[in-house]
Amino acid sequence: MFGWLCQSTTGAQDLRWTELPALVPGPGQALIAIRAASLNYPDVLVVEGKYQARPPLPFVPGSEFAGVVEAVGEGVTTTRVGDRVMTVGVVGGFATHAVVDATRLLPIPGEMPFTDAAALVLTYGTAHHALVDRANLRSGETILILGAAGGVGSAAIQVAKALGARVIAGVSSDRKGEFCRSLGADSWFNYGRENLRDAVNAATGGRGLDVCFDPVGGPLAELAFRSIAWRGRYLVIGFTGGIPAVPLNLPLLKGASIVGVFWGDSVRREPAGFAQSLAELGNWYATGRIKPALDRVLPMTELKEGYRRMTDREVMGKLVFIND
Repeated sequence: MFGWLCQSTTGAQDLRWTELPALVPGPGQALIAIRAASLNYPDVLVVEGKYQARPPLPFVPGSEFAGVVEAVGEGVTTTRVGDRVMTVGVVGGFATHAVVDATRLLPIPGEMPFTDAAALVLTYGTAHHALVDRANLRSGETILILGAAGGVGSAAIQVAKALGARVIAGVSSDRKGEFCRSLGADSWFNYGRENLRDAVNAATGGRGLDVCFDPVGGPLAELAFRSIAWRGRYLVIGFTGGIPAVPLNLPLLKGASIVGVFWGDSVRREPAGFAQSLAELGNWYATGRIKPALDRVLPMTELKEGYRRMTDREVMGKLVFIND
């Protein structure tokens, strides 16, 4: 087997495509022949030693992937050789094979291609958990999605529209704004050029936002919170722009909520809720209400080009690598 080996947390430039010892599944595990794996922002952080989970060196990065079960270990009854599966973890996906605990494998629904399966669970799972479970987003409400052209942002657009919400997309370029419109956003603005509060006021007639979905943070966070309406909900998704400091008088004055969204831990703590979420997402996919927007599908050997596009903020939607 081959994989991209991380031997030091000095960034993607030091990853090496390397022949590795063949993997053998142990008790409760399955060996997956990886067909597709997607790149997520945490994959950038983990090879720089900046992610909350720090796997021991050396390791193969890649948190989200899909493939075919090639072998199973002792005691595995939930999956069998030949099954098409997808999974999310922290490492292991940027390779030709991976060993995974069988309990972490999810069947790929219907005829969904491996490229879509590898791009679905993490971002759409996060968006669904945020908007359905944490925000209780309702039909007719208005939501601002920051970083809307990225992987989780583009998923949030589709999930919000599936729920009947009105979507305002905040983006860093006009090209990304038109991309968001193609996914269903009702309006967009370029926060690199336009004042966020002015743009939201114009889009909502001065009423403000019911929900803000924020994977960016940084200086946009306070502006976004000041744009929230009475009883609004501000969803803390991530901090690609830095960790902000929001004055706590703002939620008091607006009767608003700051809501943390930690999808990964919710899956561990609330597996029944995760199963229900995944079932609804599978139904929405089957009926055409959601579909991963793929920025690029690249050979696995071109991983570094994918990392470059991610760190240069060129990716719109999801970037997927495939093994031929």
